[in-house]
Amino acid sequence: MSNTLLTSSIIAKETLAVIENNCAFGGMVNRDYETEQVGSMRTGYEPGATLNIRKPSRYTYRSGRTSVPQASVDTTIPLTLSQGGADLNFNLFERTLQITDRRIQKKINAAAATIVNEIDRVGLLLARTAVYNCLNPTGALPATQAEAVAAITSINRRLDEMGAPRDNMRGLIMNPAFNAASVGGFAGLFNGQAKLGRQYDSGLMVDSLGLSYAMDQNVAVHTNGAATATNINGAGQTGSSITVNAVAGGTLAAGTVITLPGVYAVNPQSRVSTGVLAQFVVTADTAAASTSIPISPAIVTSGAYQNVTASPTSGSPYVIVGAASTSYACNVGFHEDAFTLAMVPMATPPDGTGARVEQISHNGYTIKVTDFYDGTNDNVITRLDVLFGWAATYPELACKYYTV
Repeated sequence: MSNTLLTSSIIAKETLAVIENNCAFGGMVNRDYETEQVGSMRTGYEPGATLNIRKPSRYTYRSGRTSVPQASVDTTIPLTLSQGGADLNFNLFERTLQITDRRIQKKINAAAATIVNEIDRVGLLLARTAVYNCLNPTGALPATQAEAVAAITSINRRLDEMGAPRDNMRGLIMNPAFNAASVGGFAGLFNGQAKLGRQYDSGLMVDSLGLSYAMDQNVAVHTNGAATATNINGAGQTGSSITVNAVAGGTLAAGTVITLPGVYAVNPQSRVSTGVLAQFVVTADTAAASTSIPISPAIVTSGAYQNVTASPTSGSPYVIVGAASTSYACNVGFHEDAFTLAMVPMATPPDGTGARVEQISHNGYTIKVTDFYDGTNDNVITRLDVLFGWAATYPELACKYYTV
């Protein structure tokens, strides 16, 4: 049998396989939007390019016979692409080796792991700042079977309240501590022998209770600022900021979750109150003495995009979720449509540059491998490049679960 020598095509295929098989968060989110810009695909995207992800219009129900035409309001979510990768240095001897050679595999796996780590890290950092539903403000890990089950069912309940479909597309990304506590808590529950065996062998949560699970060391950590809550200042407020009495105690950090007095979440279709206070995430650091807090989502009290029952009650305090100056791991439960990851082809060097390029795509993952010769050291430099971006397309379909 002939040897399979190391080529840019082989490196591209091996690297892409490692990325696809190990991208925990990226493998559980929506990947459909990459095909919307077919024209750009032919020549490749450039770093900094933006994909505009279109969201469908929403409408209100008409009761009775008389027609009430409604305007269609299309909204888009921008997804900005950024370039990164890892670079390998193969000497000419290594280029003559088989791809199965252990030295070659270790180099490729290490480079691919670096890329996977960054893709997931960026996505989970976005989840920390974009997701406003939040549970477990004490941050306590489940210590009993009942607490472990309650943690999972509370996440599913919040996703149900926000209208997330029950279509086997829900997931939960857990940090090592939450994963370990959950495995311990679920150990005594009745499950099929095969499922228990997989959990025992791997030490990882296996799919159950309507969620797919993955453990990821990149789960982002949020630290609440030193701010303490003050009162709402003004009635009838709507939109993406709220006016309050001067923020006290210190900075209200971006990513902090708050609730507003008298403001309850509604079902996105029926607009009926869920009976749970709506939660909002602070979108930018707000310094002490500031009187305006930027929030997401925007407060909408009527119409097709209504998301709350009423404006906040003036003169009453808002509430900060979690303790001041405390750090929380932002484990995230979500429906796959909550987030989008795009990995798209890149523009390639023009002919005559002496570079050899191989670019391949599979299942929404794309890698570009570029080889060029270093005559000074008699080496071949191999660039591994990806062009990717994240967007929180439907952040209401996600929920953070704090642990400390």
